[in-house]
Amino acid sequence: NPLRGQNNVQGACDMGVLPDVYTAYQKASNQGTREKFEKAWGIAKLPDTEGTKMPAMFDGIAHGDIKALYLIGENVVMSEPNQAHTLHALKNVEFLIVQDIFMNETAEYADVVFPAVCYAETEGTFTNTERRVQRVRKAVEPPGTARDDWWITCEIARRMGFVMEYASAEHIWEEIRALSPAMAGITYQRIACQGIQWPCPDTDHTGTCYLYCDNVFPCGKAKFQPAHWKPAAEVPDEEYPFVLTTGRRLWHYHTGTQTRRSAGFNEIFPEELIEVHPADAEKLNIKEGDYITAVSRRGKVRVKAWLTDRVMPGVCFMTFHFNEACANVLTNNAFDPVTGTAEYKACAIRLEKS
Repeated sequence: NPLRGQNNVQGACDMGVLPDVYTAYQKASNQGTREKFEKAWGIAKLPDTEGTKMPAMFDGIAHGDIKALYLIGENVVMSEPNQAHTLHALKNVEFLIVQDIFMNETAEYADVVFPAVCYAETEGTFTNTERRVQRVRKAVEPPGTARDDWWITCEIARRMGFVMEYASAEHIWEEIRALSPAMAGITYQRIACQGIQWPCPDTDHTGTCYLYCDNVFPCGKAKFQPAHWKPAAEVPDEEYPFVLTTGRRLWHYHTGTQTRRSAGFNEIFPEELIEVHPADAEKLNIKEGDYITAVSRRGKVRVKAWLTDRVMPGVCFMTFHFNEACANVLTNNAFDPVTGTAEYKACAIRLEKS
């Protein structure tokens, strides 16, 4: 799913993996919503405040407000900005749980590791950017003691004295349908061969291809949200004259947890490169393939130079696929106050010959 970064970002958000909503974007601040979920889950009182966003979690650890951290499928050592800040948090949190399919860089710091299954070893659904709910089917048995994410959650709850009576992914989906009007009409049987786009309020409904195509909006009319330009939190200066922007490459996926374990991908793209414009390289006497050091106010990495006009003069590009030279050693942990998203696309660096 190139628009969202990975295949089930949409589905995760739909299921309430956001700090202010339950499934299908039902607001946690709404009393009626909370009462509905309290009754379904047998809980006396759910919080009426937003949860904590990722940046605040790591700051909270540093300030002593957060004592434990439970990470599921999130390799934060590689993916979070300002790696030194992240590592300080992971080393100082009192209790760290990591649930993942491999012993990645973050799992090395964990007190407890739960081995999870990958997409080919489990049943369930994925939802893509067009809100299409699609079935996922188990192709192979999981290795060793790896278990489904839902099973691990249920087992932890049971051992802590709160019994969850779920027997399968489909059983959980039936509860989601019952609590989420936008998904009430989507059954496993209906999506056996082809997905359905929510909203789908009942089993006679065919799904919704386009939202708001009848010009009916939740607030009565469409809201125009202007984006006001602001400079980056960190801009080039005499000491750090280059802008580093970061992203991904064709041959690797995010933090490399999966693709760097693929011999084929590693043969094609075996190490990190920093893209430097030839005019900048000439001024610094940097040659193609030289190992150079990229330095920011937060750290430095040794990385091979790729001279290319894919980047503009004054701009360099790196990815966060390779632990040996991760761009997030350099990036700035300045965050957008609304979304909590880091400024991965702009920080100031300098280049030094190694």
